[in-house]
Amino acid sequence: MPLNLLHRSRAQISRTAIERLYIAMRHLLIRGSYKPLGVSGEAMIEALTELRPEIYGSINEPERVELNGLLYIFQRLPKGIEECRYIKLISREGYENATFQPIIPPKRRRNAYRIDQEEMYIEMTRGRSDIYDILTHLTFMYIESEKIRRNSENNRAEKRREWRMLEEIVRREAAGEEFDREVAYTYLSTLLGRTYQETVEACRRFAEDNNVNSIFHITYWLGRLSSEEARDKNDREISFSSTLREMIGHHLHGEHWAQAIKQAIYDNKLEGRPLHIISANLHSVMNSLYAEAALQKLLPKKTHEELFPLLSMPENGELRQKVSRYASLHGMRQLDDTSGTNVSVQLFDLAKIKQVPRRYDWTAPADAAQIPVLIVMDYAFGEQAYETLDELLRPHELVADRKNLPVQSINIMGKAGILRGDKGDIMVPTAHVFEGTADNYPFHNDLTTADLANDLGLQVCTGPMITVLGTSLQNRDVLRYFLKSSWRAIGLEMEGAHYQKAIQSASKIRHSISPEVVLRYAYYASDNPLETGSTLASGSLGLDGVAPTYLITQVFLHKIFQQLPLQAH
Repeated sequence: MPLNLLHRSRAQISRTAIERLYIAMRHLLIRGSYKPLGVSGEAMIEALTELRPEIYGSINEPERVELNGLLYIFQRLPKGIEECRYIKLISREGYENATFQPIIPPKRRRNAYRIDQEEMYIEMTRGRSDIYDILTHLTFMYIESEKIRRNSENNRAEKRREWRMLEEIVRREAAGEEFDREVAYTYLSTLLGRTYQETVEACRRFAEDNNVNSIFHITYWLGRLSSEEARDKNDREISFSSTLREMIGHHLHGEHWAQAIKQAIYDNKLEGRPLHIISANLHSVMNSLYAEAALQKLLPKKTHEELFPLLSMPENGELRQKVSRYASLHGMRQLDDTSGTNVSVQLFDLAKIKQVPRRYDWTAPADAAQIPVLIVMDYAFGEQAYETLDELLRPHELVADRKNLPVQSINIMGKAGILRGDKGDIMVPTAHVFEGTADNYPFHNDLTTADLANDLGLQVCTGPMITVLGTSLQNRDVLRYFLKSSWRAIGLEMEGAHYQKAIQSASKIRHSISPEVVLRYAYYASDNPLETGSTLASGSLGLDGVAPTYLITQVFLHKIFQQLPLQAH
């Protein structure tokens, strides 16, 4: 065989590693448990280190602990997980009714329960993507814990002086006692294999997040459990409850979620009116419709362009509450999720809105039955997008007539990694290409680059987007392939193909919505994984995300208000 046929590119090696990881994770889920440093765990570690995801930075360096990657995963894992030898992934099994205090990481909403000093249960109610996401983070955590253990030992496997000093620092920190931080940073830098300055900066970033333990605490517990496993064979273990294994993939949470929405439509006598579905955050639509009216007396000289950043600042919770109370009196109803999906919903009855802002140039139809209703659903996660939208687009089966929902448009806004621009820029997809499969979803997007043209300095690009199996599993080789090859992809995200699968199933196979339903997709760039220092691990957009979020929201609303009703089917 010619040598050129034997040679594999880095992109091909990486795609094979991703495939091996997912096969391994599905196998372990079916099996029920595994040891992260056992044979099965080592197979996952080998695949992840071969893949070298950008978000995990220096994962392959034997001594340097990846600090940005650690902060990223601990912001998405339950607080205190570094102390737990046993981790069990469960479905919703009644623990919410027990006396255990739920631990909910704000950047990845999951209920977790600390059962005792050594064991933590974590609810997985958002589908397989959620399970794969947490297993990937845990695998990375165990890789870094082994580095810490090796850095803490000399060549005779004896603990170094720096480790003994770290034990004392952690004891003092827990007791609220003072200690010399500069000396502590020096000891810690040796155990992390990083420079003093890198260690100081990492300590500052960890300390800024109250939902994450200090890096002293995390380093100590990761190294301690790794050492106890190596020395005493006191193995760590990850397991999956039998209920989780039986329920996964059956849409049980999504079905309850969708039924609650349809019941709320029925109970509020909104059935039969044109419905527009928006997948977005739970503030931009509400603020775009109500903020000016709600705050006109308090902030009379503020334009909507000035109000939106103001409402996004953490310290302005009272202003947000004022807008929310006003909205609740003028047509908005909040449906907090009790199904376990962690996808909250808002209903907007536009017949009750006092005055739609003039910039939308909308006059309510004389026929009250033609006044639109908006369903705004919070962001889904990966495969959960199919589960939720597939169930929502089915007829309301709890009422006698089982009528189809009169869906007029589906509007998807999301955060995505961009390949041809910078953080904050906007992507308008023409197709979703599902990574690792032959599933491609071309569609007509009612949005164009002209619709989103702006004087805010935000670039707008259009083209195919890749729906990836997990954002934490991407590296530059794979992404450059999607960008430079004939795919010419503009970005990557996790939900688009799943949403489109549900829409095509409902419109072309089940005929539960009109085949003419209008589709609008737009994403703003949360990161550029091809640029060093611009990955998700480098931090969130913060207030830089306000401008693209509200630009997309207002274009959605303008289009919805101008849309003519679809013919009944």
